[in-house]
Amino acid sequence: MIAERLAEIRSQIPEQVQLVAVSKFHPVESVREAYEAGQRLFGENRAQELAEKAPQLPEDIQWHFIGTLQRNKVKYIVPYVSLIESVDSEALLQEIVKQANRFDRQLRILLQYKIAQEESKSGLDHTELLALVDHYLATPEWRERITICGLMGMATLTADKEQIRHEFDTLRALQTELRERYPEISWDELSMGMSSDWPLAVEAGSTIVRIGTAIFGERQY
Repeated sequence: MIAERLAEIRSQIPEQVQLVAVSKFHPVESVREAYEAGQRLFGENRAQELAEKAPQLPEDIQWHFIGTLQRNKVKYIVPYVSLIESVDSEALLQEIVKQANRFDRQLRILLQYKIAQEESKSGLDHTELLALVDHYLATPEWRERITICGLMGMATLTADKEQIRHEFDTLRALQTELRERYPEISWDELSMGMSSDWPLAVEAGSTIVRIGTAIFGERQY
């Protein structure tokens, strides 16, 4: 069933868009089934769950961390992740640098920008984002370990497609602004869109979509 769902989604997503199979709350067996169907890119949003799963699965899996990340949990994911999508503060970035040094890792990150109207959704505002990027560029030891690759955003959970489209367009416009303001950084990646709204995200220019329920079904634990 997982293989069939993956095939269906892949048939609809443009080749240039990366599909992150969000395996949070699903067991290792489900991840392995998706892997055997050809999927290599997976997303988790709980640090300890990722740290438990990763050693049990093939080493060529690329793990994205996509959820709210507490600073005291960074150490659990740094040995395994290829991309941290949810960097939303300077303090968090500082801890990622610290742990990247500890584990001798070069890490890619996305900066999470708040586009949703829901208070429960996290992310940087415009002023915070610019301040973080300025600090990053002015701190050589950060740039030695960390590469900013783009932006991530989560749209409001709503049936109003126009609102969702507007929020995705906001992130795409910010990407354009940052490319002009900070040309020394590659802003190529734009991670937006989940099971309920990924087609709108792709229309708006998303390069990464994060799909869980549509692949794995409802969470199992």
